[in-house]
Amino acid sequence: MTHPLPRRALPRRTFLGTAGLLALPAIGRAQGDWPNRPVRYINPGPAGGAGDVLSRVLCERLTARLGQPFVVDNRPGAGTNIGMTIVARSAPDGYTMGLGSIASHAANRWLYRNLPFDPEKDFTAVSLIALVPNLMVVSPGLPVRTVAEFVEYAKARPGQINYGSVGAGSSQHLAGAQFGMVTGARMQHVPYNNSGQLNTDMIEGRVQVLFQSVSAIAEMARSGMMRPLAVTGTERQPAFPEVPTLREAGVDIVSTGWFGVVTPAGVPAPIIARLNEATVASLREPEVVARIVGLGSVPRPGTPEEFARHMAEESEKWRTVIQATGASAD
Repeated sequence: MTHPLPRRALPRRTFLGTAGLLALPAIGRAQGDWPNRPVRYINPGPAGGAGDVLSRVLCERLTARLGQPFVVDNRPGAGTNIGMTIVARSAPDGYTMGLGSIASHAANRWLYRNLPFDPEKDFTAVSLIALVPNLMVVSPGLPVRTVAEFVEYAKARPGQINYGSVGAGSSQHLAGAQFGMVTGARMQHVPYNNSGQLNTDMIEGRVQVLFQSVSAIAEMARSGMMRPLAVTGTERQPAFPEVPTLREAGVDIVSTGWFGVVTPAGVPAPIIARLNEATVASLREPEVVARIVGLGSVPRPGTPEEFARHMAEESEKWRTVIQATGASAD
């Protein structure tokens, strides 16, 4: 399915003579001194999005903890593929890291025939940052007040209901595809390049339903510009305690976006360990927890092994949905 990037050339086997032995302490010092210059943090999504906000919160704390600037570099496009290709092709020296997501590390390998990187082989997991449940909202002009009423309305109009997203493989796209598969409501996916136009079309009724991160639409939902019907996660959202989960509303699915830290494959283990330690400590600071929860997300730091396992499980979950629905980005 995927066509991974050409692998970096493996070093030729050479005899470790005096020069090699003298180089070992220098290599050890380079790893031990990390970081001794600014670190580039690639966000493959747009500025102002949920991933961007979480990245800036984290990088602010990593800068304070590790004594060097962690600089967010937004490289959006192609469903996160542009930014994550930069990460995959960067030197494995600990000075480039990136924001992995449900798109880059779970869905895109099943949506794109020519993915420019291998999500398993070209990256090293550091830590999950947070889970990002979505809020299911409908256009205020739609004559529905519950999920059950929406399903009935949509099934009576096959192919006439549009659901928007910020691109193929995004959590909005996947949530809509899964919802349609489980309920039998045949809807049309309409991808957008930015959430601003998506939200405008949603309010004006050109898009009828949206599965969007709470932070992106909270004010519009509270003001009545969009009507919330359900939360896609496992629990109700503190910002909308009256809104049920999809399971509570009778649709037995959970669809949650997520973001985590990855590096290029091959970064030395001591650097990964130190980066993980600083990331987990930052994400457990009470002030940071409060900021993330305030964004409608759930902090979920952990070990590299836990994050790698999470990505593998998510990839398999969304493979099933994408293949069953015939979704494609090509």
